[in-house]
Amino acid sequence: MYQPGQAVHSPQREVELDEGRHDRARLGFILMSTDLAAESDFFDMVPPGVGVHVTRLKTEDYTTSETLSRHIEYMADAAARIQPDTRPDVISYSCTSGSIVIGEERVKQEILKGAPYTIAMTLVTGVVDALHELGAKKIVVGTPYLDEINTREAEFLYSKGFEILDIQGLNLGTGVEYGRITPDYWRQFAVEINREDTDAIFLSCGGIRALEVVEDIESITGKPVITSNQAQMWSCLRRAGIAEPINGFGRIFHCDGRTIAPR
Repeated sequence: MYQPGQAVHSPQREVELDEGRHDRARLGFILMSTDLAAESDFFDMVPPGVGVHVTRLKTEDYTTSETLSRHIEYMADAAARIQPDTRPDVISYSCTSGSIVIGEERVKQEILKGAPYTIAMTLVTGVVDALHELGAKKIVVGTPYLDEINTREAEFLYSKGFEILDIQGLNLGTGVEYGRITPDYWRQFAVEINREDTDAIFLSCGGIRALEVVEDIESITGKPVITSNQAQMWSCLRRAGIAEPINGFGRIFHCDGRTIAPR
């Protein structure tokens, strides 16, 4: 029995170690501080044996090209803080509009400064991967953004070879507002912007709650639906060597990622 003043002496033991809970892969995500949706989405989608590690950038709760451009100043530091001892297989900057405004390659370079051992990713890289995997050429896009950001996004997607049949934003300015839009509204909005000649519907923004209604929208419209967090998770898993199908989150999770180009 321990008595005050005694020193504790533990015997040496042969401790049994394994690879931990996440023996298949580890994924890191750099989120905006205002994001209310992504973490829940990630943990809903992630398969057994795959770790999800999250850090956040201090960000202003007003989304413009100017505020988004400042994210790059903290990117390398954020990447360095994501479980460096376990070395995530993939680290992704989890902001659709920020990835576009800053640029994919610049973001990846900064992630690699902080975590040179990882595969560097951005959210929009995953979106492009997913749309290519589905063979989508003509798309419609729904966002919560101000039209300043919608214009940047349309130009980006066009530069990637997609025909933008329509892009509509909700003209909201803050990340907190994005996260409070109901899933039912995203279902309604997606059905509204759908067109007969579109190949896919893209609901853009990592901070929105659209993942919950992906399969409803696909059932109603007959079109594949991509959301930012869904596409990002799918691409990160495939890059980490996890190719199993996952039910409940849209058609893309039944694709094995063969079209993903090495980066």
